[in-house]
Amino acid sequence: MPASLPGVHHVTAITGDVQRNVDFYVGVLGLRFIKKTVNFDVPDTYHLYFGDRLGTPGTAMTFFGWPHLPWGPQGTGQVLAVSFQAPAGSLDFWEARLRDLRVEASRERRFGSDLVSLKDPDGILLELVGDSSDERWVPWTEGPVHPDQQIRGFHSVGLCLEDTEPSARFLTETLGFREVDRETGRTRFQTGQGGPHALVELLERPDAPEGRETTGTVHHVAWRATDDAHEVAWRETLVGAGRQVTPVIERKYFRSIYFREPGGVLFEIATDRPGFTVDEPMEALGSALQLPPQYEERRENLKFNLPDIEVPSFAGSPAKS
Repeated sequence: MPASLPGVHHVTAITGDVQRNVDFYVGVLGLRFIKKTVNFDVPDTYHLYFGDRLGTPGTAMTFFGWPHLPWGPQGTGQVLAVSFQAPAGSLDFWEARLRDLRVEASRERRFGSDLVSLKDPDGILLELVGDSSDERWVPWTEGPVHPDQQIRGFHSVGLCLEDTEPSARFLTETLGFREVDRETGRTRFQTGQGGPHALVELLERPDAPEGRETTGTVHHVAWRATDDAHEVAWRETLVGAGRQVTPVIERKYFRSIYFREPGGVLFEIATDRPGFTVDEPMEALGSALQLPPQYEERRENLKFNLPDIEVPSFAGSPAKS
C-alpha cells in the first residue's frame, strides 16, 4: 500500500446562486475568495474556490455554479455534512456572529468535541467543530473575522450511506484508514497522522432517499496526494482493488483521479501542488477570471455569458486588529 493519504484536500458542492454563495462563505464564514474560474467540463458555468489566505490544501471549499439544476436534499451515496475546524474557544463567538447575521445554528456535542451546526444558503449542512490545528493554516488578515476565531480548514466529512459496512471495509482495507470511534449510527475513521482534517464519518441512513446531483448537495470530496508519484501509486492500488478509476486529469491547480467508494460517494485524490498561485500571486487571488488554457480563446465570450460577481470587502477589518 502506498504512503497514507494525509487528509482532506478540498470539498466541492453545487450552488444555484453564485452571488449568494460568495456573500455567505466570505461575508459570513470569513473564508477568502481564492479563485474564480470555470468548470472544466461545463465551461460556461463557474467553479468558485474559498479557503485560507493561500488556499492551502485542506482548506478549499469549492462550488460549481449550476443554477439550471433543481434543488434537492442530500441522500445516500453523498456527503451529508461538511465539518470545519474552529478554535475551541471560538464557538461562543460563532454562535453570536451567526445569530447577529440571522443564520440559524445550534450547539451540539459529538465525539467529545463541541460544535456549531448550521446550513448554507443552498441547504448544505455545515459544522464548526471546536477541535483545530494551526499546522497548515495561513490566516487571512483582510477578512471580517479575527484570526483568533477564523476557520482553520476542514475537520471531517460525513458520508450518508444505506449500509456502512462495504464502505468501512474499503476505507480500512484499500485506502488505509483506521477506525477510531463510534457513536449511535456513526463511525469515525482517520487517515495519515490523524486529527482534524484527516477524518471521515460514516452515517448509516437506510431510510434516506438515494442522493441525486442537485443544488444544495456535495458533488465530491478530494483527498490529498503529496505529489504526482504518490497519486499514481494510489491509482495503481485502486485499480488493483477492482475500482473503476479515471486517468490522471490535469486540473491546473492540482492533478486528480476520481472513483466512487462502495456506497456511491464520489472520491477524488488531488495533488498538493502546484496550488492556486500558479496563475495569480497570493495577494491577488480571486481578483480576476482565470481559465484553463484550452478555454483562453473563448475568454471574451465566457466573460459575457457568466454573471458578474461582487466579492465583499472589509474596510477596517477586525482581522487586522
